[in-house]
Amino acid sequence: MQKKLDRKRLAEKIVHGIFLILGLVTVGCVLLITVYLVVSGIPAISKIGIFDFLFGTTWDSTAAEPSFGILPFILTSIYGTAGAILIGVPIGFLTAVYLAKVAPTKIKSLVGGAVSLLAGIPSVVYGLVGMLVLVPTIRSIFNVPDGASLLAAIAVLAVMILPSIIKVSMTALEAVPKEYEDASLALGATQTETYFRVSVPAAKSGIAASVVLGVGRAIGEAMAVMMVSGNVANMPSLFRSVRFLTTAVASEMSYSAGLQRQALFSIALVLFLFIMLINAALSFFLKRGDGHE
Repeated sequence: MQKKLDRKRLAEKIVHGIFLILGLVTVGCVLLITVYLVVSGIPAISKIGIFDFLFGTTWDSTAAEPSFGILPFILTSIYGTAGAILIGVPIGFLTAVYLAKVAPTKIKSLVGGAVSLLAGIPSVVYGLVGMLVLVPTIRSIFNVPDGASLLAAIAVLAVMILPSIIKVSMTALEAVPKEYEDASLALGATQTETYFRVSVPAAKSGIAASVVLGVGRAIGEAMAVMMVSGNVANMPSLFRSVRFLTTAVASEMSYSAGLQRQALFSIALVLFLFIMLINAALSFFLKRGDGHE
């Protein structure tokens, strides 16, 4: 008996050690990426000037006298992400509530399979469909010279973040104990009131996590956005061709050199800090909300 206990304890220690090593590897990778981006991105910012780099409105990296202002990229990323979240989060959230609480089994299975299929579609396919279908549609409906625009990018990003929001929100809603809903119904609340006033608040942390995943997907997407946004360094406007932070790096890195290459690493650093800031802000507001309850 003692030998069996010793073996179990040894096995637990080994498993704990493996988990600890994996956790440290993850933290180490994040630190390595952070250090690499800082070391690679700071030189260009020092040469260009932080004000001219962050608030300059002209990006012309291949001119005889190059300009490296990334304000159009920053604003485009902010507007594009915000637009995708404003469209995608309500649709994804309401779909998750319907599938988790209301939908019949057959519809839930069918729609759930479609959502899983959406999650598995490569980014380039989203971009191709957007380029062949969405861009001409925008051009004809709004009578603009080119449908490749910020609006097209927002629409594509809104569709791309739906699987993350729906799947994670569904899992959180389905994990809410049935006793909560039974108690609410017993007190006279309707099913709709129960879902939105009992189930949703109980699953708040999971739903918030789905929004964080959606924000990360929207900010970090490059290929699909590049194919539908026009990829031109303009100040953001709904019907103009624009360039995001991610597409700025992806479109020029292959032929960049010297200060231009350093500036692209600086853009990557800004994007990295931007994502960290958003995640930190969301975590702060979530903890603050939990603290007031």
